[in-house]
Amino acid sequence: MKKLSLLIIVISILLSCETKQNNEPKPSSHLESMKWTGTINDSLVSGSSYLSVYSQIYSTTEHKTHDLTATVSIRNTNRTDTIYINSADYFNTKGDLIRHYIKQPIFIKPMQTIEIVIDENDIEGGTGANFIFDWSVKKLTNEPYFEAVMISTSGQQGLSFTTKGVDLN
Repeated sequence: MKKLSLLIIVISILLSCETKQNNEPKPSSHLESMKWTGTINDSLVSGSSYLSVYSQIYSTTEHKTHDLTATVSIRNTNRTDTIYINSADYFNTKGDLIRHYIKQPIFIKPMQTIEIVIDENDIEGGTGANFIFDWSVKKLTNEPYFEAVMISTSGQQGLSFTTKGVDLN
C-alpha cells in the first residue's frame, strides 16, 4: 500500500511539472484562416520591412532587465485592395532566427489588422528583438503598415511604448 501511495505521489509531481516552451508559435486561428492557397499574381510588387520589438528592456543598469509583452500589428491601409504577407520571421538580439510566424503567404483584407503577440514570459528575443516581413501588393497600392506596442504592468508600475516598421527596399 505504501508503494502504491508513493507511486501516485511521484506521478502527480511529474505531471505537475512545467515543460520547456516550444520554439514554434502557438497556433493562431486568425492566421491559419488567412492562408492563401491560390497563386500569387506575377504583376504584384514585392518588398520587405523591418520592425524592432522588445522582449525586454534595461532597468536601472545593464544587468537588470524588465520583461515586456509585445503586440505586433500588421495593417492593410487600403480601402479596396487585399495585400499578402509572405513571411514573418522573428529574430533575437544576436540576429538568430527564433521562429517563423508566417510560413506560407496569408492575405489581409482591405482595412484589416492582424496581430502577433509575444508573451511577457517569452524573453528569447531579448533587448534587440526584431521581425523581417516579406510582402506583396498590387502596383499603386499602399504597402503594409507594421507597428509594435510593448507593455508591462508589473506591480503598480505601468510601462508602454511603440515602434514603427521601416521599408527595406
